[in-house]
Amino acid sequence: MFTGIITDIGRISAVFRTPGEDLRIAIETGYDLGTVAIGASIACSGVCLTVTSKAQGSFTVDVSGETVSRTAGAMWAQGARLNLERSLKVGDELGGHIVTGHVDGIGTVETVEAVDGSTHIAIHAPAALAPMIAAKGSIAVDGVSLTVNAIDDLADGSAVFHLNIIPHTAEWTTLGSMKTGQDVNLEIDVLARYLQRMQQALASRARG
Repeated sequence: MFTGIITDIGRISAVFRTPGEDLRIAIETGYDLGTVAIGASIACSGVCLTVTSKAQGSFTVDVSGETVSRTAGAMWAQGARLNLERSLKVGDELGGHIVTGHVDGIGTVETVEAVDGSTHIAIHAPAALAPMIAAKGSIAVDGVSLTVNAIDDLADGSAVFHLNIIPHTAEWTTLGSMKTGQDVNLEIDVLARYLQRMQQALASRARG
């Protein structure tokens, strides 16, 4: 479990590809790895991954084919920068919102523009996620807890939602280098997931 408050930006220093096996990547970090246990969970740009080994200044994780297929593909390349967050501990301050580290879908950045010292970012969300994104609601973009400023529904069922990125967030996460056309990992608010499931179950019973 996470909060979407990023505490380090890591960099993929090596990618190991073995046919028939999961992808293994090494990630450079500023974390004190003496306090990170083998088997610990770290969110990497919104993806919950397990530390499998560690060395001086870096740790490794295995990434399954399923995870690669459901996340922004460019994030697994050597040299890619990743938003890192260690798992939430009981008693920690909940500064963002409850984030599970399970990506719900991939969005695409439509616009990035400076507005009054901050950065306005508009992201296109697929139709499967659009009904679960609400103005003033929470969403995690590449693992960063953000508030949706506004949302525009499109005719095909998809939507474009708007975010305001303050200078601090731009500096301490990868959102400061976001580009138009870039794919991003989206995790909708966990409450919206349950509401959707309830609606689906009620609709199924009504039909039956």
